[in-house]
Amino acid sequence: MKPSSTSLGLVIAVIAAATFGMSGAFIKPLLEAGWSPAAAVTARALIGGLVLAPLALFSLRGSWVVLWRARWRIVAMGLIGVAGTQLVYFAALQRIPVNTAILIEYMAPLLLVGFVWVTSRRMPSVVVLIGSVVAVAGLVLVVSPRGGGGFDLVGLGFATLATVGCAIYYVVAARPSDGLPPVALAASGLVLGGLVLGIAGLTGLVPFAATFTTVHLLGTTVSWWVPLIVVGVFATAVAYASSITATEMLGSRLASFAGLLEVIAAALYAWILLGEDLTVPQLIGGALILAGIAFVRAEKRGAATMLEAGANTEPVVEPSPSEDPPLATPVESSGG
Repeated sequence: MKPSSTSLGLVIAVIAAATFGMSGAFIKPLLEAGWSPAAAVTARALIGGLVLAPLALFSLRGSWVVLWRARWRIVAMGLIGVAGTQLVYFAALQRIPVNTAILIEYMAPLLLVGFVWVTSRRMPSVVVLIGSVVAVAGLVLVVSPRGGGGFDLVGLGFATLATVGCAIYYVVAARPSDGLPPVALAASGLVLGGLVLGIAGLTGLVPFAATFTTVHLLGTTVSWWVPLIVVGVFATAVAYASSITATEMLGSRLASFAGLLEVIAAALYAWILLGEDLTVPQLIGGALILAGIAFVRAEKRGAATMLEAGANTEPVVEPSPSEDPPLATPVESSGG
């Protein structure tokens, strides 16, 4: 991967994090007003999918076979990346503090690092391990989870499921081999996820309730549809389209670490919109998250440099133990 491509991917990832960071602050008032998590996610997903639909149709240019080729990727994105992850996350918000839910969900980068470690039987490079520790330490400082919400085992369980769903989301988003444009994957996944959740709610499989009254938002009273529009357009349509685009460019591991920028964005929104002070630990935590991302990016850049160097030489060089494993087993080499 070229450094310029990685840099562009990180810029797009920043846009995704800045928009994703809006969701908690704008959905929470709906939940407090009586909306169930399923109803909130359904409305959010359908609004986002409809906003992206014209762009998705334009990007496909009538190539419907691409949608069919990517059908399992779309199903995984819709059922897990959109519906499942958001449903359990908002269910967690009903039982535990927002900061605690965010802290648990965004352990997804560690889950991905551990998954690759176990499945490849190769320890991640020292740079990745250092980046993981530094980024998670920064996450804890930025989120600063406190007591007051009580120890709710069910809420913690929902948040843990959100961690797994978040990791799967990045894996699904990072596989562009089927030729499906990112905006088309985002739109189709959002519409599918919204429809499935809506059907589940209407048939009574999950609690489904909505109140169409005023809600308290940012210190004032607004109509119920105001936070929905903000979340649907910005924290869903823009966020998912840009996140999938960035993940295809960066790969699941680096993109998941870049996704930690969402917690920094959430802290900045709280400072700008809600008047909450940015504490010194939060500022230090933000710097640590950026440092952790830099470590993981350095490992990816190093791997790209080694590949470019290997392409210019004829002899086959045996990979060192610190490198990522090839697609074949460690004792075999692929023909490509």
